[in-house]
Amino acid sequence: MRIWIDISNSPHVLFFEPIIADLTREGHHVEVTARDYAQTVGLLEAKSIPHRLIGRHRGKSRIKKAWGLVSRSLTLVAFGARKHFDVAFSHNSNDLAVAAWLLRVPHLIVHDYEHANLSYAVNARLASRILVPDAIPAEAIIAHGARPGVVGQFPGLKEHAYLSPDMPTTEDSRAVLGIPAGAVLVVVRPPATMSAYHPFGNELFTEVVARLGSDERVRMVVLPRTPEQRAELAPSLPPNAVVPERVLDGPSLIRAADLVISAGGTMNREAAALGTPAYTVFAGKMGAVDESLIARGVLTRVARPEDVAVRHKQPTDGYWVDNRRLIIDEVLRLGGRRKEN
Repeated sequence: MRIWIDISNSPHVLFFEPIIADLTREGHHVEVTARDYAQTVGLLEAKSIPHRLIGRHRGKSRIKKAWGLVSRSLTLVAFGARKHFDVAFSHNSNDLAVAAWLLRVPHLIVHDYEHANLSYAVNARLASRILVPDAIPAEAIIAHGARPGVVGQFPGLKEHAYLSPDMPTTEDSRAVLGIPAGAVLVVVRPPATMSAYHPFGNELFTEVVARLGSDERVRMVVLPRTPEQRAELAPSLPPNAVVPERVLDGPSLIRAADLVISAGGTMNREAAALGTPAYTVFAGKMGAVDESLIARGVLTRVARPEDVAVRHKQPTDGYWVDNRRLIIDEVLRLGGRRKEN
């Protein structure tokens, strides 16, 4: 089977890496297109995933986003027109949703945040199949315009597709970053201020960083989402914060950390799975996945800086679900229908 995967954001590289490996091992032909955004290209290169780079993130402006959608979608159409793909697969790629629809290639989308209204305005109507975690009711996606039969669910988190209890640690993050053995290592991910679902500032994030900056036990690793955000944050960070110069292995870093604080979803969900205390300072509308993790006790919602417990973590078993095979089978089933027709 010929499978087209489009990767439009850096967390998606980790999600697709084992899926690409499994599909290739089973004899399927996989081609990857990618958008230049955040650490996507650096991670693809670090993971040695062959890819065709097409387009870039257009920033926060809705006008620029609309132009980016049109221009990149048409470029993807040109790329895919002679490839004879059986199925397309992405994590919320609107560009691929448009291109696959125009090329009449069935498209499976995985998504895990039901309040991304701008994205759903496109892909909920164009995708052949949408899979979301079972914490998200199908009705929440149908409300965006998806046909009821298009929406399916998978157990656990999308992060469970690439994380496992026995996965190796690929680098000694504390040694790489020069973190003292006795320090409380805090990994910090700023808000996605360039995304349409995060159209405002986040004073709580700033207050939490200031509090951690005054604690002599703490060493912070701050992971900006883009070079622009890095340049904006760097001058205001406290002395005990470091911004890595290169792309790090995220799961290894989270395993080494004592706690994770993020104003977005992926890193907190990775921490919840890996057993590292996770705190959310997200200022948008809380999604059902995060609500379920809060109810499970593996994610804490921060209302004020004092809500963050600064201490060395205690070993836990983490939160594990096996769902990768189910997702792969959905891809193959969708591609198989096209081959039958």
